[in-house]
Amino acid sequence: MLKTLRDAWNVPELRKKILFTLFIVVLYRIGSVIPVPYVNPALFSEVAAITDSSLLSYFSIIAGEAFTKATLFALSISPYITASIVMQLLAVAIPALERLSKEGGEEGRRKIDKYTRYVTIGLALITAYGYYKYLKSEGNIVNVKLFSNASFNTFFTAFVIIACYCAGAALIMWLGEKINERGIGNGISIILFINILSSVPQMIYTFYYTNRVGEDPMAMHWFVLLSIGVILFFVVAIAFLVYMTAAERRIKITYAKRVQGRKMLGGQSSDLPIKLNMTGVMPIIFAQSIVSIPSTIALIYPGAKDASGFSGWWYNFTNNWFSYTSWLYAVIFLVLIIAFGYFYIAISFNPIEIANNLKKNGGFVRGIRPGKPTSDYIQKITNRITLLGSLFLAIVAIVPLLVNIFLTGSLGIVAFGGTSLLIVVGVALETTKELEAQLTTYRRPTGIFKKA
Repeated sequence: MLKTLRDAWNVPELRKKILFTLFIVVLYRIGSVIPVPYVNPALFSEVAAITDSSLLSYFSIIAGEAFTKATLFALSISPYITASIVMQLLAVAIPALERLSKEGGEEGRRKIDKYTRYVTIGLALITAYGYYKYLKSEGNIVNVKLFSNASFNTFFTAFVIIACYCAGAALIMWLGEKINERGIGNGISIILFINILSSVPQMIYTFYYTNRVGEDPMAMHWFVLLSIGVILFFVVAIAFLVYMTAAERRIKITYAKRVQGRKMLGGQSSDLPIKLNMTGVMPIIFAQSIVSIPSTIALIYPGAKDASGFSGWWYNFTNNWFSYTSWLYAVIFLVLIIAFGYFYIAISFNPIEIANNLKKNGGFVRGIRPGKPTSDYIQKITNRITLLGSLFLAIVAIVPLLVNIFLTGSLGIVAFGGTSLLIVVGVALETTKELEAQLTTYRRPTGIFKKA
């Protein structure tokens, strides 16, 4: 990876793209600390205490601490990712969108991107309203007194806050697109990558604050051992993720010989690679979106701990059963990851289309007849690979949660560490491949082919 980055830096065109990407990242980090009007700065400390024991810590990591600080980019890339998922699902359910995505070419892709932007703004409005209600329920809204009518003052305050968060989500989407156009690509993924890395110092501080000890030597020894264990966990996890992310199953493809004009074509062999983790982190994101619905609703209608009736029941239900320290949360999360793994492969991978393309080009799998037998064979292998890939994702996402549950929440730093590491490793490998592909395009000729 470092060699690829060094080689890319030596190419003037790629150096400009890298510098432009860094410039956009700096702009994004500046936006992550811009405060929103009428939000109480006391939220900094109050929400930080809440996120130690709630699902909000995951949102905080994804948003790079902007979520817990209620800054302009608090919604981060969540509306855009959700909108992209919605458009992928609609492309399968609506034939017109499916034709547009598959047969529309560049114009079709632009229309899909335009629809995705509209959906992003709509989701950002809903999310911003829920976030405003959560801030209001926690008493972190400063009521403006610009007008004599109290109701209009409340409406104006809500309008400004929601508009700021929607504008922030739209600006993040625009920054990601600019990285795609003039940077090194993978704009939204790079923003997510930076968010997670920027959360590392806060995660380390939270770990120290949660497990800090006094002068007791035994307690100090336990803290040192715990710290070493966490470091070893992340080192082993990174090595495991890199290995499993690059793993693939290769199907041997043989091309029949054929005569075209005066040339003999074919007669060669190649591989059809099927990656173990074709879905990336999408099943985890899908599952996280579903399992966090009760907690998301609880942001708007938090309930009361000591209240009777529905309010008290709702508070206990969301905090006891849908907290990341709950066994029920871990089990539902596991089942949803595996289910969405198969679902995502079903909508993004088409064995019939691959088999037809092989047949048109004279390719076949040895021992398998072209056409439907080939598609059935590819589907069978894909099902097995999908099961292994889903189990891999489940291990990455669930094991840190189980460790945190066994240690009664004292290791909140690793609760979502597996998912964050998977995103970081995946984005790093994907960006490296993108740079390598661009290197082949911009690589200058050498030797006798070099221009004088």
